[in-house]
Amino acid sequence: PPAPRGEADGASRRPEPAARGGKPAEPAARGKRPGGRGDGGLWLFGRHAVEAALGNPERKALRLLALAGAAEGLPKGGPTVEPADREAIEAVVPPGAVHQGLALKVTPLSQPTVEEIARIPGPSVVAILDQVSDPHNIGAVLRSAAAFGIRAVVVQDRHSPEETGTLAKSASGTLERVPLVRAINLSQALDTFKEHGFWCAGLDASAETTLAEAALPERCVVVLGSEGAGLRRLVRDHCDLLVKLAMDSGVESLNVSNAAAVTFYELSGRGLRP
Repeated sequence: PPAPRGEADGASRRPEPAARGGKPAEPAARGKRPGGRGDGGLWLFGRHAVEAALGNPERKALRLLALAGAAEGLPKGGPTVEPADREAIEAVVPPGAVHQGLALKVTPLSQPTVEEIARIPGPSVVAILDQVSDPHNIGAVLRSAAAFGIRAVVVQDRHSPEETGTLAKSASGTLERVPLVRAINLSQALDTFKEHGFWCAGLDASAETTLAEAALPERCVVVLGSEGAGLRRLVRDHCDLLVKLAMDSGVESLNVSNAAAVTFYELSGRGLRP
């Protein structure tokens, strides 16, 4: 089994908040994607995403549109509820979005850097997603990460979607709790984690060792690639070891969000969590 790298530096732990961080509705502007950032803000929708954002002291809420009765029970202190009809809400969210009668305009979250996450001392599991571009998958991974105590999810900036209402809806409120960290270069990000005492394990179907057999230390990074393409060669080469999930031979691979849930559950059972 790999020996733990040097002790993490004594950097202080970044504070973790309890949750993460009247006009009629405006129609979506031409050339701006509904549910995206548009004019500098973005529209979140769905009860879980809206409720979590309103309860997050790090998130600035700008406007709240609601169907009659839909805003009941939401956290207090946010913007004044603007009564709206279904047409007004559907003008600011993606086509076909399940908005549950709520749309909240917010500013994007300020997320930590790879270096800031790596410097947090103590047991820590971080997930890196290589070439995962579907916001539904990233949202589902964030939801599993929150459930099993993963410190942060890291994506490559130019190969992953921006923060959007669709991603937040798929995360079911956990975008406010689990940092979604963007890195320019994933290989360099892996090197940064190694410098702070992490071991890096890449999931690869061709690996000889299963995740269950691997003796990972308490500070580790797990790297997951997209279904089919898997890990890129350079990212794979920067991992300390490759592992696979123990699966029936008749199943070639899992969707990345499913693979992430299994991986996080396996690691949480070993006590490898903050």
